[in-house]
Amino acid sequence: MSTMNPSDPTSAAPPGGPIDPRLLEILVCPVTKGPLRYDRERGELVSEQAGLAYPIRDGIPIMLPDEARRLGG
Repeated sequence: MSTMNPSDPTSAAPPGGPIDPRLLEILVCPVTKGPLRYDRERGELVSEQAGLAYPIRDGIPIMLPDEARRLGG
């Protein structure tokens, strides 16, 4: 069993909390139905096709276009 070491930056939890990898395999963009890329550093699921980044809060992806951040602007 591994434990998190607060002094080790590689063991820090991602922003938005940890997300189940199995969930990442099945989620798609609600706008384009296309693939999503997990941005661990920002705690977001990114849809390049839609130009949107969906936030992850407490380990739960918020897949609402109104809650998404527009990319590049």
